[in-house]
Parts: sequence; structure tokens; C-alpha cells
Amino acid sequence: MTKMKKTSQICQSKLPDNTALKQQQLPAYRLQLSATGVLSGFFATGAFCLGVGIILILSAKSIKEIEIKYTKICANCAELREDAINFDKECTCSIPFYLSETMQGNVYLYYKLYGFYQNLYRYILSRSNSQLVGTDLKDVGNCAPFSKSHNGTPIAPCGAIANSIFNDTIILSYNLNSSIHMEVPMLRSGITWWTDKYVKFRNPSAINLSSAFTGTAKPPYWSKPVYELDLEDTENNGFLNDDFIVWMRTAAFPTFKKLYRRLNRVQYFIEGLPAGNYSFNITYNFPVTRFKGEKSVVLSTLTWSGGSSLFLGLTYTVTGAVTWLAAFSMMAIHLMLKEKRTLFIQR
Repeated sequence: MTKMKKTSQICQSKLPDNTALKQQQLPAYRLQLSATGVLSGFFATGAFCLGVGIILILSAKSIKEIEIKYTKICANCAELREDAINFDKECTCSIPFYLSETMQGNVYLYYKLYGFYQNLYRYILSRSNSQLVGTDLKDVGNCAPFSKSHNGTPIAPCGAIANSIFNDTIILSYNLNSSIHMEVPMLRSGITWWTDKYVKFRNPSAINLSSAFTGTAKPPYWSKPVYELDLEDTENNGFLNDDFIVWMRTAAFPTFKKLYRRLNRVQYFIEGLPAGNYSFNITYNFPVTRFKGEKSVVLSTLTWSGGSSLFLGLTYTVTGAVTWLAAFSMMAIHLMLKEKRTLFIQR
């Protein structure tokens, strides 16, 4: 008897609690949709997606954009840059162009690269986040082969991403008339994501930024150390430099563009970029021909929906069209079955 009682107690202890949840006694509701309800839902979803898609496409089409590929135009500079011996030789080229109509509102200047794979796994990992937030400049463990200089000094910023930073200098000039050529005022700040500028990148705490980087070396392909990226603006120097931060956010595809400057709307450019003759004056530094890549410069406006890409608008439009096609198919099947059921009852 004692053994039977113990066995019964063990079995009872393994039972779930006597609650409505664990005994599956909660009230349930079984949704029963009619054919009319299902079809109405499909038609409403399709109409919504089609409407949003058309609006996004029209918005993207309203953007004014001009792109100029300059790798072949600056072929002499491109050939010069392929030889590492010429790293200290400056090469510039000028690219004139005509803007047929005014680009009103905010105008943004981008550089665009073709065939540059920033999404390679080893390339993405080649960085030191503890360096970039200013906590440990000597942490270069994940930065090989750009972790230390030839004499063993830690590199800051280390890694392949920082070492390969885009370093062409692009200046936009406006030809007011045949004798007056003026540089278009551009802002180099305010081009990064807020979280990057104020969370993911911080300078080491020190009164003098150059002293904070004592005991480190610049990346091998850089012409100057990180604390001299912008000597005029302390908020745009070191790891907080906007150009550096924009480059460090790696792109997902081999063809990508990154924000370089934004128009400062003053003087002749309050309304935007007026129509007329312009020229890009480019100091060519970034080599691309060795990996069969190309470079271009892009001027573009933006709308509430973003840039000129039609991808999102086409996605919504195709989704809406497929949803409507499915709705019409289901409606046709439903009417056929309903007609057969009616004939069967009449017989």
C-alpha cells in the first residue's frame, strides 16, 4: 500500500497545474470568414499597395539628378595613381557640364563607386570598435593586415575599411559668366547618421587631440593622421570626421554611392542650384582601374520618400497587382462553385 501511495503521489506531481491556461480551458474564438470578407480584404490590400507604389514612383521621378563618370575623363590621373611610386604626386582634372534647369531646394553631392566590394566578410571585420569609440587605441587584434606599422606601432584607425577610405577631393564651381567663376559653398558636416556621429564614434578623451593619438601611426594609404582630417572644426576632426564615418558604414552592394557634401544655401544658391555652366574640379587620389572599377560624382535632390531609386515603388506596385490578380482568380472560382451549387440544388 505504501508503494502504491508513493507512486500515485509521483504521478500527481508530474501533472500540469489545474489552471485554465495549462489545462487548455481558456475561451477561444474561431474566426470564420466569408468569401465576401476575404475578397474584400484582398481587393483593399491590392488597392492600398498600388496606390502607395504609384505615389512612390511619381515621387522618385520628380527628383532631379545628374551623374558624371570621371574615371575615363581623368584617365591620365587614373594611370598615375595605379603606380604606388607616385603616391605623393598631386593630379587634378576639371569636368565642365551644363545644368539645363534649376535644382530647387536642398542639393546633395555624392561620390559613387562601381565594382568595389565593401561587403566581403574579412573586409567588414577588419576594424576595431573599441578604437572607434575612443576607449582603447592599442586594440588592433581584428585589424590584420593593417594593425601595426612596419616598426610595430599600432595603427589608428586600424583595419582594411579605414585604410581604403575614399580620398578624392571634389569641388563644384559655378560659372556666373565668362569671367567670374565661383566655388559653390558646400557643407561637410551633417552628412552622417545621428547614431554614428554621437554613439558609435567618439574621440579619446584628451585636451589636445594630437596628444591623445601619441604612440599610434596613421594607416599606410593615408597622407595625414586622423587628428588632422579637419583642423578648422574640432567637431569634425579625428574619429568624428563625417567623411570618415560615412566611409566606415559599409555598403551592401558593389555599386554604391555615399554622401559627400550638401549645398549651403546662401548668396546665389538660396533657392538651390541655378541653371547654368558648372565644373567639377577633382583631385584624383582613389585608384579603381586595377580592379576594373569606376567612379562618378552625383548631384541630386531628395523628396520625402528618399532618393531616385524606383525599387520600393515598383515593389509596392507589383505586390498590389499580384494581390488583385489573386483576388480576381479567387472570385472567379467562387462564382463558378456557387453556380454549380445552385444548379445542383435546382435539380
